[in-house]
Order: sequence, then C-alpha cells, then structure tokens
Amino acid sequence: MKIELKKFGTLLASRPDGREAFLAFKAYMGSLKKNEPFEIDFTDIRVLTPSWADEFFTGLKENFSDHPVQYLPSKNASVIETLKFLSEP
Repeated sequence: MKIELKKFGTLLASRPDGREAFLAFKAYMGSLKKNEPFEIDFTDIRVLTPSWADEFFTGLKENFSDHPVQYLPSKNASVIETLKFLSEP
C-alpha cells in the first residue's frame, strides 16, 4: 500500500501533527493483505522533521508490525536527513 505523505500536507514539522496524521491514517485503514508493505511516498514534501516522522512511522511499526515499511527514494534534503536521524541507534 502506497502512503502519499502529501495528503497530510507538505510541511510535516511537529510531533502533534505527526500523531494526528497517524491517527487519521489508522482510522481510515481498510483491510490489508497479510504482509503487504507500506510504501512511503515523499513526493511534493517540502519539509519533514524527525519529530513528525517519529510519530507517524513509529505508529505504523507498532500498530502494523506484520507490514514492512519501505521508504521510496527522495532527493529532498530534509527527508534524507530525517531518515538518517531516525535510523541511528
């Protein structure tokens, strides 16, 4: 399932907004195929911060643990750096 983050806005900057976006996403989830991956699409995103991404992506991983998360390529520097930051131990 492709998740187009632009549906939540192009400036994804605050922890509360990330949490709200995840809850909205979760509320409208239909049935998923078993092990169907989530493909995160960053097209048209201008800013992505670690706090927003942490709330949204952690929610995905905790609530849909049987669905792998795949991040589609992006040339946006804020996306690249946020994903690096989130992958650090």
